Amino acid sequence: MNRIIPAILIGLLVLFQAQLWRGRGSVPNVQQMQRNLDNQLTKNTNAKAANDQLAAEVGDLKEGLEMVEEKARSELGMVKPNEIFVQVTR
Repeated sequence: MNRIIPAILIGLLVLFQAQLWRGRGSVPNVQQMQRNLDNQLTKNTNAKAANDQLAAEVGDLKEGLEMVEEKARSELGMVKPNEIFVQVTR
């Protein structure tokens, strides 16, 4: 009896150590998941930057077309279909 309890405790200790180093939540497994998370966060940051740049380009294009239309209206007298153009000279 005196040797059974320490043997059981040592067996449990070995089992817990094996789980710590080889199991599902093991130290190497957690480190690998942390590396995967860091890589994914980097990819997300890069994708967000690309999305922001594209959104800025779309905004510039929309505003640019409005500026082109405004210049064409004021300098060239451009009119849209079903519009009436009245020019007042001073």
